[in-house]
Amino acid sequence: MLKFQQKLIERKKMGSERSLSLFNGFTDFFSNDYLGLGTDAEFQNVKPSGSGGSRLISGNSQEAENTEKWIADFFQAEDALIFNSGYDANIGFFSSVPQRGDFILYDDLIHASIRDGIRLSNAKSFSFKHNDIEDLKQKLDRIEGTVFVAVESLYSMDGDIAPLLKISEICQNANALLIVDEAHACGIFGEQGKGICHQNAILDHIFARIITFGKAFGTHGAAVLGSTELKNYLVNFARSFIYTTALPPYQYEHIQTQIAKSIDDKNRLKLKENIRLFRNLVSSKISLSDPNSPIQILLTPGIENVKKLAYEIQREKIAVKAILSPTVPEGQERLRICLHAFNTNEEIEKLCGLILLKSY
Repeated sequence: MLKFQQKLIERKKMGSERSLSLFNGFTDFFSNDYLGLGTDAEFQNVKPSGSGGSRLISGNSQEAENTEKWIADFFQAEDALIFNSGYDANIGFFSSVPQRGDFILYDDLIHASIRDGIRLSNAKSFSFKHNDIEDLKQKLDRIEGTVFVAVESLYSMDGDIAPLLKISEICQNANALLIVDEAHACGIFGEQGKGICHQNAILDHIFARIITFGKAFGTHGAAVLGSTELKNYLVNFARSFIYTTALPPYQYEHIQTQIAKSIDDKNRLKLKENIRLFRNLVSSKISLSDPNSPIQILLTPGIENVKKLAYEIQREKIAVKAILSPTVPEGQERLRICLHAFNTNEEIEKLCGLILLKSY
C-alpha cells in the first residue's frame, strides 16, 4: 500500500475525512458572498460570477460535479478533480501525494509549477536529463521505494515531445508511478484532442494526468485525472484545492462547452497545415521543436540578440515573445512562436519573411 493511501485510510478512521457537499435551494448562511454580488445576475448583467467560498464550504456546485464526471468520461479516466489553474493543480498534487521517504524523479525541463510543488513536498527529488530515457532508467535502478516520475508530454519552452511509450515502459518495469502534464498537448494531439497519452494508448499505465483548459480549449481552469481514490485524497490534503475560492458555476459549464467545440477536427487540421507551412518557410532557422508542435523555437543566443529580433518583428505589428535566461539556460535564449488554426497563410508568410530578413 502506498503511503498516501494509508494517510487517507487514517483520515477516514478518525472520522475527519473531507467530502464535497451540495446545498441547492438552501438559505445561505455559510458563503463569503457578503454583499450578495456573486449571485446578483441582474446587477452584473451576466450569469452569477461568484462561488461564495471553497468547494469544501459553500463553493461546490452541481455544475462542478457534473463537469468533473464529464471530463473524466471524455478523457477516459476513472475520475477528475478540477483546480482553478494548472499551477494550482501541480502545486496541489506534488506537495501532497508523494510522502516522506518517497522519491520524485522529474525531467530537467519540467514546468516551474511542478518544481514548486516538489519543493513543498516531503519526498526526496532528483532530476534526469531532458527526454533521456537511459538517464531515467539508470536513476530508477538506483532508487528503492515508491517513486513518482514527472514529465510533460509537450514541453512549452522547447516545443518537443516526450518519448512517452519508452518512459511508460521503463516506469512499468520499475514499478514507478508516472505523472504526465498534458497542458500544452490536450486539445491538439490524439483522437478528438484527448492528448498524447491517449494517442500512445498508455492510459492504463499512468498514475495521474494534469490537463488544463486555458490553452487549446480557450477557457480557464485545470484538472487532475486519475483514480477516485486519488481524487478523494486531493480533496483532503491538496492545500491549493482546500483553501481557495472555487470557480463560479458558469465556468464549469464553459469548460464543457469549449472542450465539446474542440472535438471537431477542422481546427486541428488547419493548425497542422499552418505548422507545416511555417516549418517549410523557415526550416533553416528551426531547432528543438517537434514537426507537429504548435510551439516552434528559433534559438537566438544572447539576451540582447533575441530581444532585438523580437522587437524588429513586433514593429511590424506581429506579436512574438523572446524567452530569456534564466527561464531557459544562458546561451539558449530563443524566439518562441505559437501557431494557431486562425493564422492565415499571408500572416505566416509575413512572419517568416521577417525572421529570414532580421535573424542573425
